[in-house]
Amino acid sequence: MTSWMSALAGGVLIGLAATLLLWLNGRVAGVSGIFNGVIFPNKGDVAWRYAFLIGLIVAGGAYMAFVPGAVLPRTDYSRLALIAAGLLVGFGTRMGNGCTSGHGVCGIGRLSLRSFAAVVTFMLTAIATTFVVKHLVN
Repeated sequence: MTSWMSALAGGVLIGLAATLLLWLNGRVAGVSGIFNGVIFPNKGDVAWRYAFLIGLIVAGGAYMAFVPGAVLPRTDYSRLALIAAGLLVGFGTRMGNGCTSGHGVCGIGRLSLRSFAAVVTFMLTAIATTFVVKHLVN
């Protein structure tokens, strides 16, 4: 399968999963919000969150295990840098009241202006961060 076909298939599956979660469960597929609900649970609102997060991990593992030529995760990153990046992403999702999946996939799909502004901010920050890391730090 060519790379654009893989990307298209992945996008369709993400959109389908987000749509089904909204239709069947009335929930937005914002991964940071789903994860937050596992860390700070409300009674009776946890099982679907675990199922969703476990499904993400299992699907990624299955893809790497069964698709020939699948891109594997990099392992040459500094653990300290990964921890710092994770904390910054967590802070950013809290500050932006959502993550790229919630705002980008679900919010823009619902024509939310707030989500559009968040996605533009995410993208500009990612571009600036990549420039700094690739050209100024190394």
